[in-house]
Amino acid sequence: MAAPAQGLAHPVADPQTRPVWRSLRRGFNQRCPACGEGRVFGRFLKVNPACPACGEELHHHRADDAPPYATIVVVGHVIGTLMLAVEGFWPDAPIWLHALFWPTLTLMMSLWFLPRIKGALVAYQWALRMHGFEGEPQSTVEAAAPA
Repeated sequence: MAAPAQGLAHPVADPQTRPVWRSLRRGFNQRCPACGEGRVFGRFLKVNPACPACGEELHHHRADDAPPYATIVVVGHVIGTLMLAVEGFWPDAPIWLHALFWPTLTLMMSLWFLPRIKGALVAYQWALRMHGFEGEPQSTVEAAAPA
């Protein structure tokens, strides 16, 4: 193995690491990825600008269409599998039962998963320091950049 070239910056362990799995777990539980105490959402899907407990800024997130897409994938696979299983075990089930049960279960699962997946995505972006979650003020970054 060749020795690293002189003058290249070596990656150093960040003294303020952000564990990804812990952040994902906290985000999935709709808690602040930094402290785990404050709530990520002020309303159903409205992300708080900052954590009410520790003050960590959360407004940098760029969730966009990823949470609904992931929710559709998860819920669709679960519902589709359950529908096939029920049809296999109880082929003579009345159609009115299917018409009541599957849309209701789909709606309930979607409303349960959507904020959790969005919270996990915001926490994931925070853990990887994406989209402004770097932790340094913008003025410091601009001052350090060569002209």
